[in-house]
Formats: sequence, C-alpha cells, structure tokens
Amino acid sequence: MAKAKTDDGVDAEQGGAAGAPAQVPPVDSTLGYEQARDELIEVVRSLEAGGTTLEESLALWERGEALAKVCRRWLDGARARLDAALAEPDEAEAGPAGD
Repeated sequence: MAKAKTDDGVDAEQGGAAGAPAQVPPVDSTLGYEQARDELIEVVRSLEAGGTTLEESLALWERGEALAKVCRRWLDGARARLDAALAEPDEAEAGPAGD
C-alpha cells in the first residue's frame, strides 16, 4: 500500500479498507434545481480535468450522483405539475357554466 501524508502530516495508507475515504460534504436535499445543477457541472468538470486521487474521484462521483438525484427529483416534480395542468379541462374551451 502507498503511504501519503494527511493534512496534519501523519502518514496514512491509501486504498483498501485501511485508507480513509476522501471526505465530501453531504448534499443538502433542499437545494434548488439550479444550485444542484450548477454544482453537478462543477463536479463533472473536476472529474474530467483529472489530477485527483482515486479516493477523491470516487468521493466526487458519489457527490455527483447525489446531486443528480436532487436534480431528478426537481425535474420529476416539474413533469408531474405539467402533466396535472395538462390533464385539467381548459375552462376557456368549456365555455360559461350557465349556457
């Protein structure tokens, strides 16, 4: 196993169960769609740019998946609202109620 220095200068083994996974803060499920999408774009850019360790890449990928779930929930909710609006009879086409 490779050894790496942690931020506090302590040797730590990388990889395997003994290595500490890179810490990425949890995704706030109350993020708005645009916020989650923008952060997801940054995660993808970081992964595409490379230069990160395997553990960092895995942590970024996990965060990206969590952000994608937030975006998917927003989009599913928007689709449900659109479907509901389209399913309602159009009052303008039905005419006045007293005819």
